[in-house]
This record gives sequence, structure tokens and C-alpha cells, in this order.
Amino acid sequence: MKFHFFPIITFVMIVATNAALSPELYWKSMLPNTPIPKSITNLLHFGKNLVCSLKRSNLKDQKVEKLGYGGVNVGVYKGYYGSGTNVNVGVGHSPFDYLYAASDTQSHDDPNVALFFMEKDLHRGTKLNSHFTKASNEATFLPRQVADSIPFSSNKVKDILSKFSVEPWSDEARIMKNTINECEAKGLKGEEKYCATSLESMVDFATSKLGKNIKAFSTEKAENDTKLKKYTITEGVKNLAHNKVVVCHKQNYPYAVFYCHKTDTTKAYFVPLESADGSRVKAIAVCHTDTSKWNPKHLAFKVLKVQPGTFPICHFLPEDHVVWLLK
Repeated sequence: MKFHFFPIITFVMIVATNAALSPELYWKSMLPNTPIPKSITNLLHFGKNLVCSLKRSNLKDQKVEKLGYGGVNVGVYKGYYGSGTNVNVGVGHSPFDYLYAASDTQSHDDPNVALFFMEKDLHRGTKLNSHFTKASNEATFLPRQVADSIPFSSNKVKDILSKFSVEPWSDEARIMKNTINECEAKGLKGEEKYCATSLESMVDFATSKLGKNIKAFSTEKAENDTKLKKYTITEGVKNLAHNKVVVCHKQNYPYAVFYCHKTDTTKAYFVPLESADGSRVKAIAVCHTDTSKWNPKHLAFKVLKVQPGTFPICHFLPEDHVVWLLK
């Protein structure tokens, strides 16, 4: 089945003599002792001290593939509402939105794949069916001065769509509107959330919540194979952080936008994985120790057959998501 995806945006870059620090230099100025994860460097394609004008080109129909949200084979289709098969979470409802209700059929479409798992399973020898893949949205960061010049608000949708030459009735428009709406929606009680439209603003949010003595981690995969595989947790599971973490999830948008949230009931783990064919993944898992405020119909409860607030629930981070924690 074919769906429309975001138009490919070509950013025509112009060197600006009075431009602010590039995103990479800003990171280094704020966090000089914190390496930039590969997942972030992959989104820094525009070089130093640049401003850009936006030009739409190469609008193509692309087959919408299933995303590896949570490190597993879960279809989050970036197209029509209610379209698609398998585990269709729908536009604007990623599994990391803990207030959404899953459909009655979601957890039955692929019974061999578990999106969420228990914290008690994070030990050597546990086998998990996982599908580590990057989102097909390869949108990269804009420098902050450029991103800040572009509206990002539900009451400015008309202007936003016009800037990107997106038809208001199109699937691309629905995707962009849903991303904005999710960013503006109220979060869980006790959750501090923020949508970063630039790397600089993501750094600012993380440091404002955790301070500057922090590290950033992402899942790393040794090869480009994205097939569904059975992985085994190998020796070396490490508890990276207790409670105080900031997690940033990449959203569907023409340029890089990250939904970041900080809670005091989250843990982060380093989890080494290996498949039968020798493929290895340095995975980052996030575990939520208090799920009592989640929607009782969230997919996690359907898959694990547990009630809200009863057990810590975990998921792997896709490659292009980031977890921030204290050193």
C-alpha cells in the first residue's frame, strides 16, 4: 500500500558572516565534555554559520514502511488516518504518547512481536523479537535562528503549510498538524514536556532540567540490516540512571523536531543484544516505574496484560531518539 510522505525539502544554504554558532559548536560550548551521539551527528548536515531559504522540490510518493518504534516491528504509518495494516498506531499517536488508547486489534496483529517488556526481563539470556530501524523521515536539524523564524503553532498552520508548499488537504498536512498538536497537548501529570525545533533548544531543555553535567545516549546498531530478528540480551546490562532522565523522541516533520519529556519515574539501561546471525546492537532501554497515569487502554497494557501502575514497563529507543542523564 502506498501513502504520501513528507515532501523532500531542499534547504539552500548561504554562509552568513554574522550568523550565530552552528548547532554543533553550540553543543560543544554548552557541553564541552559530552560527546555528541551518532544519532545527532547524522542530523547535522548543514555545516557552520549558515542561514537558509526554504525551497520545496522532489515531492514523491514513497512507500510508507513500518517504523521500529520501541525497537520492534510496530507499524506507525505516516499516512491516512486508520489506514494500513499490522500494528497501526495512526498518525500523531506514537507508542511514546502514553495518553493515547490503542485499538482493540492492535495487540493481535502480530502476536510474535512485543512492543513493550518488563523491567524484570532486562538480564542476560532474555530473548526479544526486535526490529531496529531508523524512521524513514530523515529530516535534519535547522540552525536555531532559522527554526525560530518558522512558525510552529496550531494557530499558524496555514502559514506553515504555505511556507512548505503543502496542500491543506494532503496527508503531509495531516502529519504536520498532528505533530504540532501532540507538542501542544497537555502531558501526563508530573511530566515536563517540550518540543525542540532545533538542536540548540534541545540542549537548552536538557540542561535546564538536569544541569550541564550530563551525558547523551542513543541506540547504536553495527549494520544496516533492519529485518525483524530474535535478539538475546548478552552480558553487560548496565543501569545508566535512576529516575532523573530526559528522553527526546524524533517526530514526523519536514525538519528535525524532538518531543522531549522529563519525569522522576524513569530509568535508563544500556542493553547489549546479539542475534543468531551475529548481528549486534548497543541498545538503550527506557523503563517507566510509574504507569499509573497512563491511559488504561495504552498498547503496553494490552501487550503485557497488566494494569496501570502495577509493574515497571520498558521499551528500547530507536536509533534516532536520545536519552539524557546525569554523569
